[in-house]
Amino acid sequence: MSSRSAVHSERVVTTRSARTHAFLGTHVQTVAIGGMLLAVLVVFSLTADTFLSTENVLSVLRQNGPALIVAVAMTFVITTAGIDLSVGSVLALSGSLLAILIEHGTSPTLAFLAVLALGALVGVLNGWFSCYQGIPAFIVTLATLGVIRGTALRSTNGYSISIPENSWVGFLGQGLIAGIPVAAVLAVAAAVLGWVVYAKTPFGQYVVGLGSNRESLRRAGVNVRLVGLWVYLISGVAASLAGVLVATRLGSGSSNQGVGFELTVITAVVLGGTSLFGGRGSVLGTVLGVLTLGLIENGLDLSHVNPFYVQIVQGASLLAAVLANTRLFSRFSTAKS
Repeated sequence: MSSRSAVHSERVVTTRSARTHAFLGTHVQTVAIGGMLLAVLVVFSLTADTFLSTENVLSVLRQNGPALIVAVAMTFVITTAGIDLSVGSVLALSGSLLAILIEHGTSPTLAFLAVLALGALVGVLNGWFSCYQGIPAFIVTLATLGVIRGTALRSTNGYSISIPENSWVGFLGQGLIAGIPVAAVLAVAAAVLGWVVYAKTPFGQYVVGLGSNRESLRRAGVNVRLVGLWVYLISGVAASLAGVLVATRLGSGSSNQGVGFELTVITAVVLGGTSLFGGRGSVLGTVLGVLTLGLIENGLDLSHVNPFYVQIVQGASLLAAVLANTRLFSRFSTAKS
């Protein structure tokens, strides 16, 4: 009886070990970024008195809402083994266009829809060149980054253009819903919708398949080029919405907004466990990545650290995340498969 119990116990331990290893093989990077987020919370709560105050938490949520919206869309892009470097420029041009249209008498509603249409157009162009013409997405979006940023500079002549405070679009950047910033509410809605689409729909499976085995997906009858086009369209619309949120929060549109925004977004996505080589992603990990970077920036600011160190931290985080992707966490996936 005792020997049978020992064998049974050994089997249970083995089963639990296998389940734990399988779990880590799928979620190890999400667990890692969650641990990093917890460490950031602990460190800055001890070094900055107002770090966990309600006012500061709401401020962090409002400031990082646009980044989260674009990061969720970027998760889809990078999972397909693509990249979109134009999101910061789209953000700037969208905010500038919104301000210009309202200043010239266009109704805020039409101006808002025009801005979203602009983002969709840029996304379609990026998708068409990269997915239908076979030009690497890095080159395509690097080119549109320059074109769109230049267009924003030309349209504003380098000046900020104010957005009337009495316009309803101002509520998007400065308003509250049940005490929560509207930008944060929209970001959470985007994250939930992104997770559902990514994890629970055929489109999400196509996105993963496009990054992991494009040819097999094509042979299964899926229009892989159309899937890629839709991914970039989503990214463009997300960036234009982020531009509206940033411009209305600041009360003006400017061609200088969103400089370095693409670095923040891509770093957050990769930190969250999405592979730059495609085929694997995590919307939850992306959410944790955005929060981690946002809290690091906020904590350094409250600790009166030179703000230039933020970019150093972001660059180092991206390098560390890529290294972990290729050297450390891949071992769990390899062992699992």
